[in-house]
Amino acid sequence: MLTKHLNRTKTVISFALLFVVVSATAQDGTIYPLDAPAEPKAILLGTGGVDDQPAKETWFRQWGDPMARNITTATLTPFLPEPGKANGAAVIVAPGGGFRWLSMGNEGWEVAEALAKQGIAAFVLKYRLHPTPESLEDFTAWMNRPRPVPAASSDASGEAAPARPPQQDLSNQLEDAEAAYAMIVKRAKEWGVDTNRIGMIGFSAGAGLTMHSTLNSKTMKLAFIGPIYGGMGPVEVPKNAPPMFSVIATDDFLFRGQFGVIDSWYKAGIPVEFHLYQNGGHGFGLGNPNRTSNRWFDAFIHWLDVNSFLIAKAGK
Repeated sequence: MLTKHLNRTKTVISFALLFVVVSATAQDGTIYPLDAPAEPKAILLGTGGVDDQPAKETWFRQWGDPMARNITTATLTPFLPEPGKANGAAVIVAPGGGFRWLSMGNEGWEVAEALAKQGIAAFVLKYRLHPTPESLEDFTAWMNRPRPVPAASSDASGEAAPARPPQQDLSNQLEDAEAAYAMIVKRAKEWGVDTNRIGMIGFSAGAGLTMHSTLNSKTMKLAFIGPIYGGMGPVEVPKNAPPMFSVIATDDFLFRGQFGVIDSWYKAGIPVEFHLYQNGGHGFGLGNPNRTSNRWFDAFIHWLDVNSFLIAKAGK
């Protein structure tokens, strides 16, 4: 997995020695085994399993973040605003991990908590994944395997984008996203959600799922989308595509000087806001220490506010 720093400064622990041990472990890119955490609020989506998957769901920790792999049962975990603070907006949060694991803390729970503090009902989607080696040792070896460096475009004009990689089969993941959307609509009154203001935000592979859902779903009517450090290649934009807020850093391996998806949205006449940050790398979640990309979440909330996604439409 590409290296990244801690999302946020760790809580100071009174015992200095314990602090040193915990910090060293948390900041180490080594993959550590992790017992599956309790997920008491997770709701089964009932979308089935994964074909040819003999391994059970397991968890690990890297860079201080809890991550899950070999997920065969999709769930949705609500993070609802405090009573009296909800504004009716809702966001499906899709963590990333190359469709092989999910960064549940950094790109899931922490983001959902931040949204809930802004009065937005957030729902972390733990979607099904493609299989990875069953043992942690084999998985670690697979994660640490040599990878070719993506070639940058040699076209100085910027008109020719690099060829898009072959599309993975995301039928399971799309079904999970559609089930999540349907559940939010069904329970909208219970959760205080305005069904006209349900959006989706995703990180890395989760950004890919957000875009895939936008381009291919026949049942999801997303009000807005937020692909965060996702693929930048051009796409065919549906006529009813939602407004988009997009974020990436110049030192992200997925950027490579491409603006294709932004150009696609712009040429389609759909509102789009794009933030290209000087640094942040890949997988920064809400932010890493001393990076210009750390302000993206504030910009996202401001964008939602300016576009009236945080207030009920007249007559609602």
